[in-house]
Amino acid sequence: MDNYDLEERTYQFAKEVALFVKKLPKTIANIEYARQVIKSSGSTGGNYIEANESLSKKGFCNEN
Repeated sequence: MDNYDLEERTYQFAKEVALFVKKLPKTIANIEYARQVIKSSGSTGGNYIEANESLSKKGFCNEN
């Protein structure tokens, strides 16, 4: 794995977050926070991919 492959690194990060969350005690608070942290860790990679696939800076700005 290339150290600068951010797509792969963000994917691995999301996987590791999910594995970490599985080890947490199943309390009401942890369940709610786990949902949030899993969603946000996955969206990091999605946001990177979307930004990276933008055709131009102008196109990126117009999509928001």
